[in-house]
Amino acid sequence: MKLPAVLTRSTALRNLAITVVAGLVLFGLTEVFSEYRNTQLANAGINFCAIAGLTVLTGLSGQISLGNGAFMFIGAYTVALLLKHHPSTSNPELVLIVVAAVVVAAIVGGFVGTAAARLRGPYLAGVTLALALGVPVLPDYQHLEGPLGGHAGLIVNAPGPPGGTLDLERWQAWICCLAALVTFFVLANLRSSRVGRSFTAVRDDEIAASLAGMSVPRIQILAFVVSAGSAGLAGAMLAIIDGQIGPQSFPLQISLFLLAGAVFGGLGSMAGAAYGAVLITFLGGWSTDLSNALSLPSKVDLNLPPAFYGLVLIVSMLLFPFGLQGLVRRGWHRVRTRTRPVEVAAR
Repeated sequence: MKLPAVLTRSTALRNLAITVVAGLVLFGLTEVFSEYRNTQLANAGINFCAIAGLTVLTGLSGQISLGNGAFMFIGAYTVALLLKHHPSTSNPELVLIVVAAVVVAAIVGGFVGTAAARLRGPYLAGVTLALALGVPVLPDYQHLEGPLGGHAGLIVNAPGPPGGTLDLERWQAWICCLAALVTFFVLANLRSSRVGRSFTAVRDDEIAASLAGMSVPRIQILAFVVSAGSAGLAGAMLAIIDGQIGPQSFPLQISLFLLAGAVFGGLGSMAGAAYGAVLITFLGGWSTDLSNALSLPSKVDLNLPPAFYGLVLIVSMLLFPFGLQGLVRRGWHRVRTRTRPVEVAAR
């Protein structure tokens, strides 16, 4: 089946069409899902925002980051602090607060990217790992314990569903899926734009990109800004959904899980980010169900999800190193190759 000519010529219109269709499908799912499934769908939307930014940073720009959990922390605490000092009773005001959280996370990402642009490989991974370990413990410091709530964290008093007649879980699924759709549309168009092509050029060969007139450090910093802003959006939505945040909400595992989801889905692909979001959303529940079925001890139960993520990551890298989206593309290419002679003969 061929796409209309206007969609094949315009990437923006094609991405808009995909966004609208995906939005209609997600809306339909929220209408038939139970409260528990809608909560999972909301978490999947949050995970997609974070993984999509990471897949741009690592997949397109080629920079390894283990610190996206720290940027989620920044986005979440920005929302919590703004709602604490400026209580919002309307959803339009909440949108402005979420945008502010994205901007703050992006600015911090710019500072981190400035330092990261001087580093490569394991050194860059080490710096972002230190960021993921250090930032979430800031509320425990004496001078920050008061404004950041200490280990107990902060209460997030976000406005509820408009009108008060809509189920809370369904409303949360709507706003998280909307955030995911906006992230997809922006990053998908960025990926196919001149900026996205410059990311790829720097990833493939920094020297050649520099000789072509590109500012390699500026491009790498911009990739960090995009990734941090996406993670900040994910953290902001997480704060709104949970209603309370604290240092324990952003452990190191969340950064590792996001990277595992990005690798599993396929780095550099928005579809791969969706696959990864589904994986890290549901794999934890599946591991819990398995633990309960086998009556495993509590210590094993706590460590089972990280083991599952590690196992899935190893298996995916061995069986399909380009991620699940790479496997789908390869299968689709084989189908088209086999059906093409039939189409020619039929003509």
